[in-house]
Amino acid sequence: MNTQAKNVHYPFTAIVGQKRMKKALVLNVINPELSGVLIRGEKGTAKSTAVRSLADLLPEIEVVKNCRFQCSPQEVKNLCPFCYEKYKTKQELEVAKRNIKVVELPISATEDRVVGSLDLEHALKEGEKKIEPGILAEANRGILYVDEVNLLDDHVVDVLLDSAAMGVNTVEREGISFSHQARFTLVGTMNPEEGELRPQLLDRFGLCVNIEGIRNTEDRVEVIKRRIAFEKDPELFCRSWASKSEHLTLQIQNAIRTVRQVAFDDTILAAIADRSLSVSVDGHRADIVMLKAAKAIAAFNDRTEISMTDVDEAAELTLPHRMRRNPFEDIG
Repeated sequence: MNTQAKNVHYPFTAIVGQKRMKKALVLNVINPELSGVLIRGEKGTAKSTAVRSLADLLPEIEVVKNCRFQCSPQEVKNLCPFCYEKYKTKQELEVAKRNIKVVELPISATEDRVVGSLDLEHALKEGEKKIEPGILAEANRGILYVDEVNLLDDHVVDVLLDSAAMGVNTVEREGISFSHQARFTLVGTMNPEEGELRPQLLDRFGLCVNIEGIRNTEDRVEVIKRRIAFEKDPELFCRSWASKSEHLTLQIQNAIRTVRQVAFDDTILAAIADRSLSVSVDGHRADIVMLKAAKAIAAFNDRTEISMTDVDEAAELTLPHRMRRNPFEDIG
């Protein structure tokens, strides 16, 4: 069988080890307000495989048919200007269903390619906006994957992180502006050997995980066996993992429904503040992200209250990349 069968990805649940990376990705799907995850690790550690297979766990979404901004027909307040004009004039918004996309951002991408562009000449001549949507429009309500994010231009990274935090992308040119929803799960991967991100940019990623190759002989053998089986017959291999994948999908769907109902008290907030203070992080972003991560962890474990264990697990994902470090000291 062709090992490159179309649309067949290595199953997320079949990845050996790398539990923290997989958990961080799942938490961002449960609560996109976590502002993304940065995965730092050596090459060949299943970073790209995990990101591409994550979307296969997620349910189909409804979109306005032929909308280039991936609008949801149920969210009137978030419609792009074109769909909103149809809604306002009582035109039918046709609905289509599709899988969640993983949109990859090339390292060479310019700001215009990322945010989109306005045809100023057309606007002045015709009195109407002509928009060329960018990558942020394509990634709306999906997953935006940036491999080797540390090699991107800092300004482009800033734009990505701003959009991930605000959920909106605005294109401006010569006093003309256009805004659309830009809600996506941002996933950046990098090899620290190729250079680090500036601390200001590191802080903007909600979660961060450090991963390395598996050092256990038995687990490395299992990696080889599973990969060979996948390449021999991708569809058969995926079917053999279907039960575990379906279980995880149901767990994620349940967590998405309940995460906003997760309760906490001042004791939990004090514990979060104490953990941030204990490692001298700057600002308050870490505290807020830690709370959101703890809520997602509780929801994932089918609980409606945050426990101290949730706070500790959230701290491991939110604090290390924000800690003050000496020159040449690794994130750890």
